[in-house]
Amino acid sequence: MNQFNPSSLIKLRTTKMPYGKYQGVTLIDLPEPYVVWYYDNGLPKGELGRLLSELYEIKLNGLESLVKSLNLESP
Repeated sequence: MNQFNPSSLIKLRTTKMPYGKYQGVTLIDLPEPYVVWYYDNGLPKGELGRLLSELYEIKLNGLESLVKSLNLESP
């Protein structure tokens, strides 16, 4: 992973997969094998591809709980 954008954590927690078998599932909740398949077979272009690439690194290192624990409510 080149440069990590902290706002991506919020996007991974709130963005839903726009198409495919897991359409409507929040990115952080995508199954690891699905994310690995995308990573190995070619990520989509644009922001979705960048988010899936970061998600791959998060899942690879077992850090999903950090993203899921983010408090998204305003203070």
